[in-house]
Amino acid sequence: MPPARGGVRLALDASRRRHGRSADDGRGGGRPGVGGVILCVAASPSIDKLFEVERVEIGAIHRPTGFVQVPGGKGLNVARSAHALGAEVTATGVLAGHAGRWIDEALAAEGVRARFAWVDGETRASLSVADRTGRGLTEFYERGWDIGPEGWDRLERIVLEVLPSSGWMTLSGNLPVGAPDDGYARLVRLAREAGVPVALDARDEALLVGVSAGPQVVKVNAEEAGTLLGIKVETLEEAKEAAEELRWRVEGEGRAAIVTRGAEGAIVVTPDGAVLRARLYERGPYPVGSGDAFLGGLVTALDREATWPDALAMALGAAAANAETPGAGRLDRGRAVELSKRAEVLPFG
Repeated sequence: MPPARGGVRLALDASRRRHGRSADDGRGGGRPGVGGVILCVAASPSIDKLFEVERVEIGAIHRPTGFVQVPGGKGLNVARSAHALGAEVTATGVLAGHAGRWIDEALAAEGVRARFAWVDGETRASLSVADRTGRGLTEFYERGWDIGPEGWDRLERIVLEVLPSSGWMTLSGNLPVGAPDDGYARLVRLAREAGVPVALDARDEALLVGVSAGPQVVKVNAEEAGTLLGIKVETLEEAKEAAEELRWRVEGEGRAAIVTRGAEGAIVVTPDGAVLRARLYERGPYPVGSGDAFLGGLVTALDREATWPDALAMALGAAAANAETPGAGRLDRGRAVELSKRAEVLPFG
């Protein structure tokens, strides 16, 4: 276990405070749309750092003009985005060392409730460098520590304890080194036994095996969809075909599949089989974490019994708001709502 939390200086707004029920208020069920806890699993958390420089030059010394550091990894970005939108969230994952303690303290300062499994070692870090000349981001991702079978077992026990009070569970990102290959599939099965819907956003083997367990929602980008299905996904029509095939991979009726295409928005097959195209013409300079904010906005809205078109609009608004602010998951709720009203969610065709 980590030592007691102390002070921590954060490059983020620490004035937000937790609100709502505790995780142990006795609510059962885990039915979708009942306003339960959103359990966000961050299997491989990291300290996410963003440098802003005038221009990236290989072999040169750079003096950043801006710096932001946040508790990250895809699952924590989802948790922080959903929390910013007013959802009641519990984040979980596997942490280690000084970096892990920083993440734990940083989430507490933001008001995000978290319960982590702790192992020996050191939690990883990730670095994104934003070039002000508009050439995009240069990114570096540490591989991460081997959590061992004990680390994953501890994580599963936490998930089992939180599921009874949960309305949704999200699974995001790569599995950490040392996790079982079927780690996400195991968590999906635990959630299904508890009656809790799952949204999965992964890639490669973790996605392939996770899909086989039948999550309620699968969200992937076009590249990930193409890799999983062994097809090209370069056009909107190909994205539609990929989403339809992906939906049947996760048991078809009653399931949803989302294929995102960056600036072109997303193609979605809803649980009733409707095919929608969702898009929003807003382009912020900080896209890191926008896909995670999309998922956070989606499950927050679905947990409040929003229709799928309305939930997708909220997802797009959250993603766009995230891209306007440096540091993944630091979106403004009012801005996300404002942007969601500009979203287009229409039948495909």
